[in-house]
Amino acid sequence: MSTSPTFHYVYILRDCATGQHHYTGVTQNLQHRLEKHNAGQVPHTSKFAPWYIETAIAFRDKNKAYAYELYLKSGAGRAYAAKHF
Repeated sequence: MSTSPTFHYVYILRDCATGQHHYTGVTQNLQHRLEKHNAGQVPHTSKFAPWYIETAIAFRDKNKAYAYELYLKSGAGRAYAAKHF
């Protein structure tokens, strides 16, 4: 019997106050990472906490997850995310 696969999640957060700020990242544990963002332990997001998860996509392949995160942080990726997420 095989073990459960480890997933890497690409996620997009939105600030709860206005919904105008967003953050894109990668993690293996969504709930723990969201807790860190909301506790002010992530410098890039502490100013606009609290946050909620707008979208999360699971990847089995770590490299694909990081490549997708980089895409979402590019100009074309930001436009795609704004339209679809």
